[in-house]
Amino acid sequence: MSAMELMMETIRSESRRVDTAMRSDLEEMAPEVDPLLIKVLQYCLFNGGKRIRPLLAVLAARICGRRDPGIYRLARAFEYLHAATLMHDDVIDNADTRRGKPAVHIQFGIVAAILAGDFLHARSMAIVGSQAGVEALDVFSAATGKMVDGEFLQLRNVACFNLSEDDYRQAILGKTGVLISAACEVGALWAEAGRKQQAALRDYGIYLGCAFQMIDDLLDYQGDRGKTGKKTGNDLAEGKMTLPLILTVERADREDRARLQEILGEETGRRKGLEEVSGLIAKYDGFALTRTRAEQMGALALAQLDLFPDETCAQERMVLQGLVNFVLKREK
Repeated sequence: MSAMELMMETIRSESRRVDTAMRSDLEEMAPEVDPLLIKVLQYCLFNGGKRIRPLLAVLAARICGRRDPGIYRLARAFEYLHAATLMHDDVIDNADTRRGKPAVHIQFGIVAAILAGDFLHARSMAIVGSQAGVEALDVFSAATGKMVDGEFLQLRNVACFNLSEDDYRQAILGKTGVLISAACEVGALWAEAGRKQQAALRDYGIYLGCAFQMIDDLLDYQGDRGKTGKKTGNDLAEGKMTLPLILTVERADREDRARLQEILGEETGRRKGLEEVSGLIAKYDGFALTRTRAEQMGALALAQLDLFPDETCAQERMVLQGLVNFVLKREK
């Protein structure tokens, strides 16, 4: 079996185990909560997705030497928090679809989407605290706070058309990197790993998350809706300064820069300007440079795995390496 085949089989098998843990949790809580909440949670939690964040918690624990099945009770917290952020993001972004189906707020209403997201956030924190202890809960809570801060930074960047690549990096750390990093670090904490192992896995998650978001930025311009489940151009329409656009504005001549700023400054222009902006990004190699940046983040993630010897954790290391390649090559 090739490394890619092994990784995909691991994702599928671990996804099923995480799903089983989540379904069991919903069954246990069903008598105590409103039936509509359960219906919303079933809709949002079992609407596709690769379960990458819970998978990372599982792999981090295993690569650090702990393999008992209790990890799945912990791992589901990361899918809960991820699902909560997606529901809230779709409300904020006025997104109609998620993974090819109506977004939760379209299907059940805005109030139900916000409340279900709040519930999953609270549930995820309770799970981490009970399963992994105070230090893990501190890591998880800090990640949640940074995610919110990252959204505020992105909001500020939109409002002033901030073109700083440094600000962009800080925003994507909050938007994507910190939760992926927390999944890795909490998995290591649950396994009672040493500080060097914890740090290496935390940094692996940060770099992987940055690469993931950079590829996401590319897909928003170049993705196939049939594969991504959402239309292209959402980020541009909302005025989000993602990396392809930032790199293009930095390199454009005066005339093209002025045209880009004209499009960005007006809502109708942003909604109708995808083809023109995409052409300008391609002209100044913004897409190619973004992919190069993502590959650099991937290389940094892979370097963190050098601490873990092949003799004791070859399969986990191979899958973690495969995940980097998967993220860089993904089409959805």
